[in-house]
Amino acid sequence: MNTKKPMIVIDSCTDFPYSYIKEHDVTVVNLTYHFKGKENIDDFFQSMDPKAFYDAVRAGEMPTTSQVNTDVYIKTFRPFIEENRPVISLSFSSALSGSYSSSLLARKMLLEEYPEADITLIDTKAASLGSGLIAWNTIGMLEEGASKEELIQWVEENKLKTAHWFTVNDLNHLKKGGRVSGAAAFIGTMLNIKPILHVDDEGRLIPVSKVKGRKKSIRALYEKLQETIVNPEEQTIFISHGDAPEDAQALANLIRADYKVKDIVINNVGPVIGAHSGPGTLALFFLADRR
Repeated sequence: MNTKKPMIVIDSCTDFPYSYIKEHDVTVVNLTYHFKGKENIDDFFQSMDPKAFYDAVRAGEMPTTSQVNTDVYIKTFRPFIEENRPVISLSFSSALSGSYSSSLLARKMLLEEYPEADITLIDTKAASLGSGLIAWNTIGMLEEGASKEELIQWVEENKLKTAHWFTVNDLNHLKKGGRVSGAAAFIGTMLNIKPILHVDDEGRLIPVSKVKGRKKSIRALYEKLQETIVNPEEQTIFISHGDAPEDAQALANLIRADYKVKDIVINNVGPVIGAHSGPGTLALFFLADRR
């Protein structure tokens, strides 16, 4: 039995605050995006100002994104395998990205070279700070001395209890991603309709309902939390946004008015997910009795 401390590997679609990455020395595989004629690394907005990114998207720039390739996973996993350390890789939803598939191929190739390698790959079926919430709790448990088996068990028991609730300010980005039709985007924009979406048990982004106006959409996210949250006083709640800090704070205020949560972490939606969700995205993540 391998008693060495496991290494948790995440990808950049966790949309963590960069300060957390540095403070906890987290190992990250970085997705890439093409923007303004240049290939960029999703580095938690260290090399690009988030407001400048979202302002450019508002002005018509359309970023495109790439999954993590197999070679990147091999290079990330190899040093830990050579140290005989178990690896637990937590991947962005396979329904939204091919990165998990790349990690599977990397594991297969590495096992041919290192038959005794201990590599656990988990498809979190989660996105943005939803996968971040899973990683945050797992990293915290690791730092408190949890075993590899305990970490894996917690993730598997809780990943489908990690609720994701989203709204967007501009339906046209969902139209480009195939989430709503062109007609629905046009009519919805004219009528100031805001969709309420979530990530389902398969890790897909699914429209659930719609409301009229931004204030009602923020309230709707809070009401979803009211319906399903468990043990709020034991939780750190996560809110991500596409250059909408005031709306994120308004949502946090609604939650704090009624619940004594441990903390609320607010951060930007990163450039890879932001390329698809667009400016004005607002998302809420918490542990619930169901997704």
